[in-house]
Amino acid sequence: MRDYNREFEETVQRKYAYDFDYLMHDYLLREFSPQFSGDSALELGCFEGEFTAKLTEHFSMVTVIEASSELIEKAKIRTSSVPQFVLSTFETANLDEKKFDAVFLMHTLEHLDEPQFVLKRIRDWLKPTGRLYVVVPNANAISRQIAVKMGAVDYQTCVTPGEFLHGHRRTYTLDGLEHEIKQSGLRLEKSGGVFFKPFANFQFDKMLKHSVIDAAYLDGCYELGKKYPDFCASIYAICH
Repeated sequence: MRDYNREFEETVQRKYAYDFDYLMHDYLLREFSPQFSGDSALELGCFEGEFTAKLTEHFSMVTVIEASSELIEKAKIRTSSVPQFVLSTFETANLDEKKFDAVFLMHTLEHLDEPQFVLKRIRDWLKPTGRLYVVVPNANAISRQIAVKMGAVDYQTCVTPGEFLHGHRRTYTLDGLEHEIKQSGLRLEKSGGVFFKPFANFQFDKMLKHSVIDAAYLDGCYELGKKYPDFCASIYAICH
């Protein structure tokens, strides 16, 4: 039995979220926002509401399904009065037949015990013209490939002990993500990578803190990611 109020706890070996993760939100929105239409959005999993708050700048109606009561309380503090929070797992959530223009599954698919079941539920939550935006960590990110060569990670698609404690159940490659989407019956519209990633999250945090790199370097990594999507920090799929 999973305890969703414990999976986000930080350990000595691993933080759940780094400053780098929050920087990525802006790059993901830069990638996705040209496809946005309509005014209703559903977010599946919100952590502490950082991305939720950004969604309220693009959508006037935002619904969030989150299985952790503690995270919902933290997200409510961070966000406006716009989001409606539903305390539930995705597998059992009751949304009263609501349909949405956009559904966001951001760094969450890799946590699911039954990804196909949830993806098929999402199909029913989309309006006819709605889109699903899926983002997952990338097994082929350069930083992870280096970690394998260092012996810090067993192999690229493994789930490390720290990742498992934080709820990860699989690690996707881009073709693995595309296959997962297609198996669910959703139609893949676009896929790719965001932000070329030469360093681990904690290394990015340290270099930013000590001004070793700056915003121009980050923007350069984002632009380079368009050329090398398979080496990016995150991989994504946009589907309907």
